[in-house]
Amino acid sequence: MKGITRFGVSLEEALLQRFDDHIHRRNYTNRSEAIRDLIREELVREEWRQNSEVTGAITLVYDHHQRGLVARLLDIQHHYHHIIFSSQHIHLDHDNCLEIIVAKGNAATVEELYGKLKAAKGVNHTSLAMATTGKITD
Repeated sequence: MKGITRFGVSLEEALLQRFDDHIHRRNYTNRSEAIRDLIREELVREEWRQNSEVTGAITLVYDHHQRGLVARLLDIQHHYHHIIFSSQHIHLDHDNCLEIIVAKGNAATVEELYGKLKAAKGVNHTSLAMATTGKITD
């Protein structure tokens, strides 16, 4: 971390109380840590809105007995091989599987992959954890 700059923030008392409650629930040690995290989260969302190069983790939960589903999911992933860096397959129980797919590419392409996997008939749950590559873009 380079230098630290201090600045003041003016808030309504009720908003500050809600923020302090948030800080306590999330186990932050102080307001500065919580504000830094909020700023970082917004900057990551901005990278995604600007279609920058981003990274993310897509999770899927599905019943592997669903006819044709595994083949469909693999076909989708092979179509996006250029942005998929890793995938992990976990057997949750006799029927259900969890798949974690790590992708890196422009935001629109990562979201397109996520959308196609989510729309596959038989997928019970999906989520996308949006992240940054860590590069600062202007």
